[in-house]
Amino acid sequence: MVSPRRRLYIWIMTTSSISPIAPTSPATPVSRAPSSAFTLLALAVLAGFGAYSLWVIAAEGYFGFLHLAGREPWALQLLLDLVIAVGFASAWMFADARKRKLTAWPYAVAAVFVGSLAILAYCVRRSFTPRSGT
Repeated sequence: MVSPRRRLYIWIMTTSSISPIAPTSPATPVSRAPSSAFTLLALAVLAGFGAYSLWVIAAEGYFGFLHLAGREPWALQLLLDLVIAVGFASAWMFADARKRKLTAWPYAVAAVFVGSLAILAYCVRRSFTPRSGT
């Protein structure tokens, strides 16, 4: 049972330009665009979490999380975690927007006020614009 695997390994390690892993036909393009499943997932999370966020804001007020974060250490930890995650996601968003020739600053400004909802909105938006290098 080991020999077929070894033969494959030896075949891969040869100097041949044909690889069993890489596509051999130029008719097989490699797409770097996000899949429609990614877009649908981002859209579903954006819709569901956006609706829930609006409900919480209507019930508790926009700054209700600050009162909770000042009172509860775990709430403050979650708030700080969100700030860190949105900061890193914004850095990714600017790099991705540059590659796609999109404008990221409106989403970054929105992220200050609505957090991950802005990042999710960018993920949906980016799916309609291909990378400039492809």
